[in-house]
Amino acid sequence: MVNVQNDLKDDPVSSGARADEQLDPKAKKAAHGAFSGFFIDMYDIYLPVVALGPAMVYFLSPTMPASQVVIVTSLIFVSTLLGRPLGALIGGRFADQIGRKKVNLIAVSGYGLMSFAMAAMPGYETWGIAAVIVFIVLRLVDGVFVGGSYSAASPLAMERLPRKKRGVWGAYIMLGFPAAFVAISALTLIMLQIAPADGLGSPYVQWGWRVPFIIGGLMAIAYVWWYAVSVEESEVFKKTGGTKSPLKTLFGSKRSLKAFAQVFVLMSGFWMSLNTVTAMLPGALQNSVGLTSTEVTILLCITFLFLGVGYMVAGKISQHVGRRPFLIFSGLGAAIPGTALYYWLLTSPPSTFLGTVLLAGVMIWVIVWFWGLATTYINERFQTGVRASGFGLGYSLAVIPPSFYAFYQVGLENFMPLELTVLPLLVIGGLLVALGAFLGPETKNVDFATDMDFDPETEGTAVV
Repeated sequence: MVNVQNDLKDDPVSSGARADEQLDPKAKKAAHGAFSGFFIDMYDIYLPVVALGPAMVYFLSPTMPASQVVIVTSLIFVSTLLGRPLGALIGGRFADQIGRKKVNLIAVSGYGLMSFAMAAMPGYETWGIAAVIVFIVLRLVDGVFVGGSYSAASPLAMERLPRKKRGVWGAYIMLGFPAAFVAISALTLIMLQIAPADGLGSPYVQWGWRVPFIIGGLMAIAYVWWYAVSVEESEVFKKTGGTKSPLKTLFGSKRSLKAFAQVFVLMSGFWMSLNTVTAMLPGALQNSVGLTSTEVTILLCITFLFLGVGYMVAGKISQHVGRRPFLIFSGLGAAIPGTALYYWLLTSPPSTFLGTVLLAGVMIWVIVWFWGLATTYINERFQTGVRASGFGLGYSLAVIPPSFYAFYQVGLENFMPLELTVLPLLVIGGLLVALGAFLGPETKNVDFATDMDFDPETEGTAVV
């Protein structure tokens, strides 16, 4: 048994240190591929929240009570999130068996087809309640493909990146989320100017909302072609030859199971915190702050561009201070000052639009910026043989409890005004992030090339 130290005490002039600092063209293409795929994933996921929002009347009965509208609207969004764990289970398993690249190509092709199918959907006037049911089913299947995609593309990219650059490049991959949110918000805003939304018979409600869905499908097709010809399979994976039973290995190993449980706690906090911004904030900005739908869209575009900077800053800081302390600190930051800023926005918003944008921008940064570490940290928690399964399931299964945020808000309404029910959910989310990070080890020194028997608990010692 030989102990191989993987810490940061390498001689900076040694060839090993220089190799660890270099990023070859194959690694860059893999990272760009993971970013692009994640961009399309996130664009696809938030289509019903942003693009379909102004046209939701197309799928709903005009006599449906407001409480049922809230539930149905949330189910359209949540159905995709619920499909992701199944996709991660399937996609992660096959990515650990036959390769990351093949699975990613199949998955992206699948949700591209789903985007085209949803763009062709008839509404309530034609199909009645069946329209929204079929749409929810399509969103569920769409989520399965999305879950399979990032379970393959992100591990492939991370396995090609040198460890001293994983923090920053992992944050770059995660930029796909704010970039997609800005893109779809801007596209929706443009479409609303071209085809205004003003009742069931208005242009946007009848056809305008379909354009963003069609564009999503076209992006998926273009991505599949580029990824197929430009990105090579992970060398680290090819050396393993694949894992015969990755799920059995993942859940049959005490160490892997412990890592999975810890990641589940951490990601539950990630998702709960994120939902307070992406799913609950747009409605709060209109109903509590008093912004128009156009102002809300402009605000989200500006603040999410600002958030992208936060992701890169988070990745850079974590590369120096470590993932664990950064996540503990930022989780507490979301729970305490983040909640205070949210309360300020809801109860005493600035009198000017610019002031509201500034307040919301700082608040969103504090609540969400730790997402810049999600891809990097989770991939570092699992060894190569189960990395795709561990990453995909750890990332996706934790989305289920937070996805029922609308039901939690209804229950909390018995104790506080509905518009304030987002606050305790944010506190819980932030504390779960801090707790999850506290329960786990530091991972920034993990060397994927020698991690078949790697144990992060030993802080950088691999037993070969």
